[in-house]
Amino acid sequence: MYDIEKEKREAIDAGNRALRSLRTARENLNSAKNWGLVDMFGGGFFSTMLKHSKMDQAKENMEQAKYDLRNFSRELNDVNMACNLNINTGDFLSFADYFFDGFIVDWMVQDRINRAKDQVEDAIRRTEYIVNQLQQM
Repeated sequence: MYDIEKEKREAIDAGNRALRSLRTARENLNSAKNWGLVDMFGGGFFSTMLKHSKMDQAKENMEQAKYDLRNFSRELNDVNMACNLNINTGDFLSFADYFFDGFIVDWMVQDRINRAKDQVEDAIRRTEYIVNQLQQM
């Protein structure tokens, strides 16, 4: 027998898991952005390493978020709500940043970090909205 309340709880739980992954990605992207600014204005190899470490962590978080968002989407289908939540992790130009370290490349990487951060922020807003809608059903 179909239990709408059970399906709704499962969808809310899946949405909350996706939100945790997205928020962790946002934290790491913010950190990468800050280290990127240091790197752009003469931070050197150490700041480049820290920036890329945070970017790698954020990329892993975003991959987890994509997985969680796919699960969330499946759970939403169980309660007859459709959604399309995508985030693009990209390559963040990390190879070029390590080997052609300069202001222009750092600026390009910073732009990628900002775009990824915007995508994560958008996914958070959309997921929060859908979870709130589910909770009010």
